[in-house]
Parts: sequence; structure tokens; C-alpha cells
Amino acid sequence: MGSSPIGVGGSGAASNCVVDGSTGATSGGGVGGGVNGSGKSCGGGWKWQQRHLRLVSSGFVFFLGCFVLLGSIATLYAWLAFTPPYVRTDGGVSSLGCQEDNEGSWSIGVFYGDSPFSLKPIETANVWRNETAAWPVANPVITCASVSNAGFPSNFVADPFLFAQGDIIYLFYETKNSVSLQGDIGVAKSVDNGATWQPLGVALNEKWHLSFPFVFEHLGKIYMMPESSRKGEVRLYRAVNFPLKWELDRVMLKKPLVDSVIINHNGMYWLLGSDHSGLGTKRNGHLAIWYSSSPLGPWRPHKRNPIYNVDKSFGARNGGRPFFHDGSLYRIGQDCGETYGKKVRVFKVEVLTKDRYKEVEVSLGLEEPVKRRNAWNGIRYHHVDALKLSSGQWIGVMDGDRVPSGDSVHRFLLGCVAFAVVAVLVLLLGLLLGAVNCIVPMNWCIYTSGKRSDAILTWEKSNLFSSKVRRFCSRVNRAPSILRSWVKSNTCTGRLVLAILFVFGVALMCTAVKYIYGGNGAQEAYPFKDHYSQFTLLTMTYDARLWNLKMYVKHYSRCSSVREIVVVWNKGTPPKLSDLDSVVPVRFRIEEKNSLNNRFKLDPLIKTRAVLELDDDIMMTCDDVERGFKVWRQHPDRIVGFYPRLVNGNPLQYRAEKYARTHKGYNMILTGAAFIDSQFAFQMYWSAAAKPGRDMVDKLFNCEDVLLNFLYANASSFQTVEYVRPAWAIDTSKFSGAAISKNTQVHYQLRSDCLNEFSKLYANLAARKWGFDGRKDGWDL
Repeated sequence: MGSSPIGVGGSGAASNCVVDGSTGATSGGGVGGGVNGSGKSCGGGWKWQQRHLRLVSSGFVFFLGCFVLLGSIATLYAWLAFTPPYVRTDGGVSSLGCQEDNEGSWSIGVFYGDSPFSLKPIETANVWRNETAAWPVANPVITCASVSNAGFPSNFVADPFLFAQGDIIYLFYETKNSVSLQGDIGVAKSVDNGATWQPLGVALNEKWHLSFPFVFEHLGKIYMMPESSRKGEVRLYRAVNFPLKWELDRVMLKKPLVDSVIINHNGMYWLLGSDHSGLGTKRNGHLAIWYSSSPLGPWRPHKRNPIYNVDKSFGARNGGRPFFHDGSLYRIGQDCGETYGKKVRVFKVEVLTKDRYKEVEVSLGLEEPVKRRNAWNGIRYHHVDALKLSSGQWIGVMDGDRVPSGDSVHRFLLGCVAFAVVAVLVLLLGLLLGAVNCIVPMNWCIYTSGKRSDAILTWEKSNLFSSKVRRFCSRVNRAPSILRSWVKSNTCTGRLVLAILFVFGVALMCTAVKYIYGGNGAQEAYPFKDHYSQFTLLTMTYDARLWNLKMYVKHYSRCSSVREIVVVWNKGTPPKLSDLDSVVPVRFRIEEKNSLNNRFKLDPLIKTRAVLELDDDIMMTCDDVERGFKVWRQHPDRIVGFYPRLVNGNPLQYRAEKYARTHKGYNMILTGAAFIDSQFAFQMYWSAAAKPGRDMVDKLFNCEDVLLNFLYANASSFQTVEYVRPAWAIDTSKFSGAAISKNTQVHYQLRSDCLNEFSKLYANLAARKWGFDGRKDGWDL
């Protein structure tokens, strides 16, 4: 194989290769020869038609076929792995709101405590709100959805500050406008100590980005000092018509400070902020102080400025309003080490004078989020504001995010890299199989195709760079022959290499699809009327099914709305809590009698109204569970579950889900995977009227879920069941060999006997039927 530059006289694949499987395309003579009398090189003798045959060449077909095959596999993977992008609010969020934003998906939560160092999330306070089916209310309380649904499109909300007037609490926050993509200052109010919030609108909107709305009162007037670093100033606004109308009062400092606060301490006012514009300033690691006799200025710089110019993880940048507690001053800072706004750190200020400043770090006492991306603040939280109410109780607000800064761009870039590697692997497969005979077709070169004058030929020969490029390409195009000599596709080793390359290609293609189209990986809770809540997960098991239980607890404890897992232990010695990998409390309820009736036993320790009865051998996604919970909150008087059945016939017969789908309707939901009202359902199940049914359940050791369906139907003439279709569900008992009902035929016969006996005692289910796809959410197909 020649190595002379193209146009000088070389031959072979290096001199005129194209993406073609034909060996004739790499021959030295004929149509594919070198320079001929007409002055063409690098395939210069090709006719116009032959040049366009490349589009249907074997190489092109190989590339197309590979990407179609890999794309089909990736599409199947996406269909199986990714749940549909379900709408997360009633009627949907405004089409402009809650767009994916590279800055994150920040939202705001409320905390209560006896002091700023004992703040606990609102769900631990068991605050119930009937109008939003929030039993109890859970964080977050303000999101981009709640603001957007109020008519103010927002991508996220962050930097919350509280301001109280009597019994009304106002909350000011940054809201990133979905249209202008800049920060505005929004405001909401609460009349129930922060349990529910009403977004009032945008309080301040400028032509530049605004955030960190530090609000305070001085001499009967209310002021706001938002971050205006894009303007290059620290600007002070005064309320003209609180809380929605403000006007500029003055410019405090001609500096682009970020996250500035003012403290009244020891008879002086102190302004603390960070200036990232200076040469040598460490971003998010800078802190400077100014002082004045009035919060309105004028301001003089501290003699030790900058107070900090350290690593961004130190907490120099402010992360909320400083507060006083037990006579001491505390400053809140941001730890931006791993990602922007990773968490807050609290410092006790020991010395603050005109020429000295000293602080030491203390613990705020907040429990770290443990559900990672499934929690609203699972990845980062960078702002806390605490306020003491007139009752003496403290209320705190915190912003949080479930993804790190720059997550969307990071995922997109990783997906693109994966796609690029797939293309390289496809090229490598083509080279090894002989479908691709060169890497860089030389007739793509502008100087090696078509007719050229003697002057151009002379220029090519004398141009050192062009010559080196052509020589490099020629050497690169020797790779196919070298690779095929190393790896022969007709040998066992060659086939193994090809198989490994293909498997890697499939894995990388699926990875690319996951990063680009799979979202941020979070399985979030679904709000109902802009509120979130929690439920208790209850399962019944015994010692032979410990393997199922361990996997069950590890998976479901990470679901966003799960508050507690209650394990009804019917037989044997229960495991130690330390044997279970759970991020929520797990409680074992030891039963004296091995009875299926124990599943619906009254339990005063359950603190939520919603209970998800879920067998320990059923595994489904957290997203499916969250969707079921939302439907139950819409219909708390019904059994809402994932396994529908249709009961009919004379006598009544129990049949599988396929029968219900064939007859396009259902009238029963299996409570092995269903949400119920713990107060209503448990009391009804243990009523005197239900005793004959309970006795039959104990006799047959079966049918407890059938009985509950009859009791619901007996209590209401309206619809009593709702179906939610899961994306997928797996019965893990088939892997452990610990299935309760191994003989399906016997199991179905026992249930048919129950149906006929219960129909004599209670309402007749056969007279009822509800069709699939009866709701607007599309979750009951």
C-alpha cells in the first residue's frame, strides 16, 4: 500500500477509499485509479453517478442499520424504564411555568420549633387541612406550580424571607420568571401560621435580575433590600402599598453585592454582603462588612474587609437573615463546596466591632434530607429564615432543590458524549466486518477532487500543511486493514469481540437516551390543590418472607410521600430494625394470632389518614405509588388501587384482571396494593356488622380484601373503587419461593366461595361496574 500524497501518484485504499464495502473501490487502477490523463486524483475518475452511489453503499446501509437497531433497543428501554410525563397539578401547570431550568427546581418548605435550633418540617406537626385532603400537610408549601397556577409563570422559587403583621405572615421570595428568565420578587401570605399560602403576585420587577428580598421595618416604614448585583448597586426600596407596591428609596452602596443583610447590634447597624467583582475574589467565599448609625446609611467599610476570601465551602456567603437567640447573634452562611447552595452553615458571632469580627460554627439542628432526589430538598438547601411568632413559637422557611446546579446541561452533555462513543463503536464494527473500508474518505478533501490547474497542483505540492494533512489521512485509512488483520470476524475470538462491542453500543445508547430524555431521575410527589401530604405504608408478613421484606423496605422507604412503614408481623421472630435499610421509621406490630384480619386492625399510632396496604411481594415504582396517592386524595372515600377485578355471574366467580379488561369494567380493587382511609376503613372492618365476614376470613385464611370491598359497597350507593394503572409491577415471591397462594385454581375457588357468601351478608357487587379510562388524568387505562 503506497504512502505517497494524493495527486502525486499513490494507489490503494489510502489514496482513494470511500465508505463502501466493495474491494473494487480500493483498487489501484480502472475507475478507482490514481492520477490519470484528465488530471484527477483520489478517485478523480469517478463519474457523477458513481459519486452519488455512496448514498446507497454498503457502508451507508451499515451505519443506518446499526443506528436503527440501536435506536429501537433504546426506544424499548425508554418505554420500559421511563414513566410518562404525567401532569403534576390539577388541570396542569401553565404551559409557561415550571420549565426545566439549569439553575435548578427550587421550592420552599415550612418548619416549626420551640427555638431556631429545634426546627422540624411541617409534616411532623400533624397539621391537617380538609379542603386540600392534606392529612397531614407536608413540604414543600410553595413551588413553581403553585405560583404558576396563580397566574405568575415561574420556573422555581427560592430565597424566602418572612415578615409578620399581626396574625398574617407574608413570605417574600425570588421567583424566576418563565418568560423573561430573570428573577423577580414574589410574595405570598398565610393566615394559619404557615400551613397554607396564597400567592399574591409579583411585588417587585426590574429590568435586571432580583433575588434575596431582605425585608425589614424601621420607624414604622417597611423596606426591602433585594440583591441587585446585575445593576451593580445595593438598592433599598420602600413599601408604598404593602406588600405589592414598592418604590426606590435610595442606593445604599455603589457595589454589586450579593445576598446582603442588615443587623442591629450593639447600637450600630451592620451590612454584610459578598462582592464577587474584585480581582482575586473567590466566588462564594467572600464576605465584607459595612457599618452605620442607621439602616438607611451612610455606610463605612469595616477595617478588616474583606472579612473572608476563602474556599466556597466555608460558608462566607450569606444564606438567610441573621437572628438573635438567648442574647447571642447568629449568622447563616452557604456551603457551596460540592455544588452551588449545597447546604447552610450557622455561625455564632462572638465579636463584631468596627475593627474586629469573630465567629464560630455551631449546629443548626436540622435533620439532613435522606431521600435524595425523591425529596424536595434532597440534594441541596441554601437559605433559611427564622421568625419568632407572638405565640412564642418559631417558624422557619427553607428553600431546597432535588438536583444539583447545572444538572440539565450536565445530563445533556453526558448524553451527547455517549452518542458520540456509540458512533465510534459503530464505525469500529463496520471496519471489522468490512462494511467500512476507510475512516476519512479522501474525496471529501477540497484539494483532491475535481479538475485542478497546474498552479493549484504546484501550490499543493509546496504547501507543507496541506501535504501533512493528506499524509495523515492516508495513514489513518490504513487502520481498517490493520484491524481486520488483528481481529478476524470469522473466528471465535473475533465474534466475541464483535459481540462485546455491540453490547457496549447498546448500553451506551440506552445511557444516552436516559441522560437526554430520562429527566432528572426524581420520582416526585404529586400535589393536589397545590398541597402535598404523606401516607403510612402497611404490610403484613412473617419470618419465611424476610428476603422480600428487606428489599421492600429499602425501596419504598425512599418514596417521597412515605412517612412510616408499619410491618404487621403474624408469625415467628421479627428481625432487628438494624437489619433493614430504611430512611423512614419502621415499626413492627407483633400479632398474637396469625390472621389476615390483622391487616385492617385499628392502630392509634398511625398518624396519617391515608394508608397504603401493600403486600410485601409487590414491587412497583415510587412514581406509580405517588400517582395512586394523588388519586386517593381526590377520592378519599374510595379504595384506590392497582389491581382491578370484575365480579359477576350466577353464582359469582372470582377471575383475573384479564376478564375485567375483556369486559371493559371493574367493581373491585384488591387491597394487596391499595390506598384506604385508615379511620373509615378500619372502623368499618371491625364493626359488629363485619364480624361474620371476619370469621369467614379466619376460617379460609383468605378473602380479607374481598370483604373490605363488600363493606365499602354496603356503606355507599356511589362509586367505591378507583383504579390506577402501574407502569410495571413485579411479584417478588416468585423469586423467593414464599408465595402465599401457590395453587391458583384453589385460591380462585376459595375467593368465589367468599363472593357468594358475602353477597348474602352485604351489598351485591355484581350490580355495579365502572369502566376503564373514566378519569381525565389517563391513569386508569
